Amino acid sequence: MTDRLPHTLRSDALDNRERILDAARALFSTDGLDVPMREVARRAGVGPATLYRRFPTKQALVAEAFADQLNACRAIVDEGCADPDPWRGLCLVIERICELHARDRGFTEAFLSTYPEMKDAAAGREYTVKAVAELAQRAKEAGRLRSDFVLDDLILILMANKGIHATSTAGQVKASRRFAGLAIQALEACPQHAPLPPAPRLASAAPDST
Repeated sequence: MTDRLPHTLRSDALDNRERILDAARALFSTDGLDVPMREVARRAGVGPATLYRRFPTKQALVAEAFADQLNACRAIVDEGCADPDPWRGLCLVIERICELHARDRGFTEAFLSTYPEMKDAAAGREYTVKAVAELAQRAKEAGRLRSDFVLDDLILILMANKGIHATSTAGQVKASRRFAGLAIQALEACPQHAPLPPAPRLASAAPDST
């Protein structure tokens, strides 16, 4: 019995850690990063002391909770940069990153934040910005991206995309896809007006049926 105790403790600690991360992802996704740490602990079914023992700060929790999204973001950028057509690659990056952020409100806040402790997030953001800058330059040289595009425009797109709210994740993603389509048309040097993704039915914009 004594020999098995350390293994049991390690297993319990791992279980607590995963429950905390699952709870944090769910709460950050729907409510953003302002969720109190005590609410994360309550959702995870652990005490605040256990939470702070695993994650001493909210920044540490946020960084760990969104590690997979950061990796996904980097993979999207790599795929876009690998496309021999830089405009097509840039469109892919905008579309997929907007969708990634639309699925998780908290990830957008984490990505755009400047928390000094979130070194992985900062490195991921720096990598993304540098790669997109190079991709955008290639698209300009190909005559497809408007010449006055600057990287701050990409940040504006992400900030605007963050403001999309729908009654479901599926609705939010649908709205994000259409928004990305509109943004891409605004960035094109010689717009060809490709068909936009389907328009979502947003409750706040729906006409009064009475």
